[in-house]
Amino acid sequence: MAASAPFDMADGLQQCIRCGMCLEACPTYGITGLETESPRGRIHLMQALFDGRIEPHPETRVHIDRCLGCRACEAVCPSGVRYGALLEHTRADLARRDRPSPLRAFLLWLVSRPRALGVAATVASVPERLGLRALVRRHPFNRIVPKGLLRLESLAPSLTRPRYRSPGRPAAPTSRAALLLGCVMRVAYGDVHSATARLLARSGVDVIAVPDQVCCGALHTHAGAQDQARSLARENIAAFERAGVDTVVLDAAGCGAHMKEYAELLADDTGWRDRARAFAAKVRDVTEVLDEMGDDGPSGELRMRVTYQDPCHLAHAQRIHREPRALLAKVRGLELVEMRGADVCCGSAGYY
Repeated sequence: MAASAPFDMADGLQQCIRCGMCLEACPTYGITGLETESPRGRIHLMQALFDGRIEPHPETRVHIDRCLGCRACEAVCPSGVRYGALLEHTRADLARRDRPSPLRAFLLWLVSRPRALGVAATVASVPERLGLRALVRRHPFNRIVPKGLLRLESLAPSLTRPRYRSPGRPAAPTSRAALLLGCVMRVAYGDVHSATARLLARSGVDVIAVPDQVCCGALHTHAGAQDQARSLARENIAAFERAGVDTVVLDAAGCGAHMKEYAELLADDTGWRDRARAFAAKVRDVTEVLDEMGDDGPSGELRMRVTYQDPCHLAHAQRIHREPRALLAKVRGLELVEMRGADVCCGSAGYY
């Protein structure tokens, strides 16, 4: 259950007993083998920064910046260290000491304004719609482009995918829920939102898309821009309150983890903390909602062997493991094969 009191940095740092249980769970430590790229090493750096024993020099900050924020360390920590909160507060403190770069400030503003982001996505999709992206991929010039850069480009989402479409109101709705559209999901994965809403409607849920909702603020919190994150939280709380729903459904793990922590984010705001606590209690991942409904699953059959990769902020931050697998088990003909390291970070890491 997410905390609803202000996070105490000093107490949070003291919880770490330096046992090293987190090392094997940390993807950056696994790759580098460096103590400074581990949760234990980073907490040591955070403590030194917090105490004023070291200055935030670039060679120190790089280790904080390289953290993926996957929170796998939290899932294995015997002391219950809230590493994610430590990381976000440290990044916020570092951000307050520096002026943000114009590009960083612009990107954080852009994702927080749905209309502006929609316009930007439409403009950015023009080359792809004209076939230029495919043409560039086949160009001989690619022979001298670093392979890592080409792989990154291939992972970039298509901006030509359909935007969200409401499935309509069920004939006999049994409940009413609001769907968070978010920022990147809204412009790059609208078809995923549509599929989520169709599944919920099939189970009798009247799904609404609240018109005044904005970005959840997770990217801003990860980047240390906590004031912006709090402002977005207030906007969302007010917008969803006006909708009068009992449940706020999310299909993006990072957004869900962050919105479940709105109560802590606004714990120092006397005018909003109670509203934030009430809102956070309504936030549910779509797999939680569907699993609780006890639906029998689709009537059709799908003969496939599949595996499932746990999103970090679903498995580690929200501790949701069973529900996605239980839903897949309801698909007739589908064989779920567990992969080794299913909960290892995919590397996307939000704002990383």
